Amino acid sequence: MRLRAPEAEDIDFIYRLENDQRIWVLSNTQAPVSRFAIEQYILSASQDIYATRQIRMILEKKGRQGAVPIGMVDLFDFDPQHLRAGIGILLDDRHRQKGFGSDALRLMIDYAFGTLHLRQLYCHIGAGNLASKRLFDRMGFTQSGRLTDWIRTAEGWEDVVVMQLVNF
Repeated sequence: MRLRAPEAEDIDFIYRLENDQRIWVLSNTQAPVSRFAIEQYILSASQDIYATRQIRMILEKKGRQGAVPIGMVDLFDFDPQHLRAGIGILLDDRHRQKGFGSDALRLMIDYAFGTLHLRQLYCHIGAGNLASKRLFDRMGFTQSGRLTDWIRTAEGWEDVVVMQLVNF
């Protein structure tokens, strides 16, 4: 299991995940993303978090035919002054509930604290997303707040819990 920078061969994988309308409410997306836009992002992304204030990494596992991408992990809203960033994870449906989320978070936490020397990470999780809440809780995140009626879903309004992991 490893995290790596996105490559041109990831375009179709990213395209499929980014255009899954079920996750748009979580990523504040309201329109499909084109293959061309993803290709341009990959080709032009400097992967310099200090310039872009974000970084996306691909989670891959070793398969019979070589390495296979199974998800993405993002650091966003990077604040180098206050040494914090938001963290988000998205796994391909076929690879959920298999422990890969924990692996992905552990790798990104190690990168954030060990390489970037961040003080804290935070995430926003829909209050009804019990699997994600359990995952972040297992990784040491604690709930530090609740945002009432924060996201609008097809079923109505949903609260969001704010979770933090502080590196002491």
